[in-house]
Amino acid sequence: MAVEAQNVSQRIDKWLWAARFFKTRPLAVEAINGGHVHVNDERVKPGRNVRPGDKIRLTKGFETWIVTVEALNEYRRPASEARLLYSESAHHQQQREAVIEERRLHGVNIKVHKPDKRQRRLIDQFKQSW
Repeated sequence: MAVEAQNVSQRIDKWLWAARFFKTRPLAVEAINGGHVHVNDERVKPGRNVRPGDKIRLTKGFETWIVTVEALNEYRRPASEARLLYSESAHHQQQREAVIEERRLHGVNIKVHKPDKRQRRLIDQFKQSW
């Protein structure tokens, strides 16, 4: 059950995990340490406490989320319940969706994968030709 009292706080890494922005807490900690998470326009550490009303800016890949903490939850619950932990303004949601649509239209694909055997051979041939 979500906690809605104003005097209650929770670690930012645990809140990001419970709100389903990250699949695991170590991934949330990695993003926080990498400078991809800001609370009230300040870079934070994983142990920073957040309270309802705090504004969080989170960059994941090419998407930037700007959300306001509405509630806290100690446990990771279904996505429908996790969505109640934060609110996103319509303006920021439209901006984020516009970036997604633009990337889709231009065919920008960010999936990075290791080359297969054939591709490795072509890379090796290219390197040897120099």
